[in-house]
Amino acid sequence: MRRETQNILLVLLGGALLKLALSGTYLRYVKESLQPWLVVTGGIMIVLAVVSIARDLKAGREAAEGHVEDGGHEGHVGHEGHEHGKSRSPWMLLLPVLAVFLISPPALGADTVNRSDRNAAQQAKAGSGFAALPSDEVVPLTISEFVTRTAWDDSGSLNNRTVRLTGFVVRKESNTYLARLTISCCAADASPVKTLMVGQDFTGLPNDQWVEATGKVVPGSATKDNAYVPTFTVESLNPITPPEDTYEG
Repeated sequence: MRRETQNILLVLLGGALLKLALSGTYLRYVKESLQPWLVVTGGIMIVLAVVSIARDLKAGREAAEGHVEDGGHEGHVGHEGHEHGKSRSPWMLLLPVLAVFLISPPALGADTVNRSDRNAAQQAKAGSGFAALPSDEVVPLTISEFVTRTAWDDSGSLNNRTVRLTGFVVRKESNTYLARLTISCCAADASPVKTLMVGQDFTGLPNDQWVEATGKVVPGSATKDNAYVPTFTVESLNPITPPEDTYEG
């Protein structure tokens, strides 16, 4: 690969990382805590490219000056800079750049939940203690905490408590779920957590529609037989715009 091509790729890749990190789009792919690393990495790539370009320009000027001092004698020029083989594979590095600037892939959603074989049991921390719930009339919970408490909290702390959950709709066969995706570091390790919604007519809700749902858990509904997916009796349901960070940590 020619040095000019390397420098162009470095600038484009670094620029793509900075665009993701500074625009907030990075939250579709990685956790919020990784933003500084994206900024630093993108900045380093651009700095390396700029330094390399400056060195090449300086070397070009020195070569031109030396050519003039030699009286314009044209010696034999070697094959430096000639692209032997003309491999096209390095240009494949442009694909993620084009995806970022032209396509901007969305965050994972309902399709990922339906295709995943993982279940809530893999997300739960069996045997760990649970903090006391606040005394509020409506308790806001993440879906991860809601599922974990339902499956593993023997005290039944959620029984008869009204909770508020935020997530996106997942339709599978005749069932409608409220789901979120949890990540450890990035979208590549995303795992779904979900609860089955009952108590209302959900036929008008499309896949991936974000909603805020208020209701109560059906006690004992999360079992090994249903992969620890609890049943949630919905009392009120309001469509909302997707949050900036669509994943749960």
